[in-house]
Amino acid sequence: MPKLTIETLKREAQTFSRAESRHKEKSLFGITDSKEVDMYLEHKFKEHLRNKYDFEGGNSTSGIDFPDLQVDIRFTDIYQPYSSYPFKSVWQKIYGLGCSLLWFMYEKTDNTKSRSATMNILHTLFMNHDRTADYQTTKGLISILENEGNKEDLMAFMFDLFLLTDESEANELANEILANPPKLGYVRISNALSRQMQYLKAIERASQEKHIDLLFKVN
Repeated sequence: MPKLTIETLKREAQTFSRAESRHKEKSLFGITDSKEVDMYLEHKFKEHLRNKYDFEGGNSTSGIDFPDLQVDIRFTDIYQPYSSYPFKSVWQKIYGLGCSLLWFMYEKTDNTKSRSATMNILHTLFMNHDRTADYQTTKGLISILENEGNKEDLMAFMFDLFLLTDESEANELANEILANPPKLGYVRISNALSRQMQYLKAIERASQEKHIDLLFKVN
């Protein structure tokens, strides 16, 4: 079988989105747990790929779905537009997750006559790894740099956002930002312990930015 590449992954994501939006699944009728639906879709998409391509599967060590491509996938209910993610540090909020994201947003509907469920995929996005940082945080930091802000301005901003409480870490991060300015991210990452990640800003920007590929969208 041919090796899975970024381009074939994008193409198959489009194919899967179209097919799944028409599929009626009896096993998910009446299911309200979005995590169960997410898991079903993820397993089905990976099985779709395994039948056609050779690729390295994710594991607990790599922490992402396609470690050889450095791509992680997410399925998200449109009515619960967030996804839990194992964030390691505040640096990811500024410089991104370290991998690209393939993100499917779906709407689940139940048909009582056929007693089946349809997962209508509304949007499918591919986001480059360097654009997976938090929108508000990177927007604020970029604005400070564009207005000739200094290290103290950056540290004050991060303390105001409750990103950091340790002055030595804030100092180290501010120095890194000055030397390596972040790029504008397109997800919303909460400061809560749950570390929830929202895709809504990515949807708004998808049609405008070359860093986000809108692979599929319902008419």
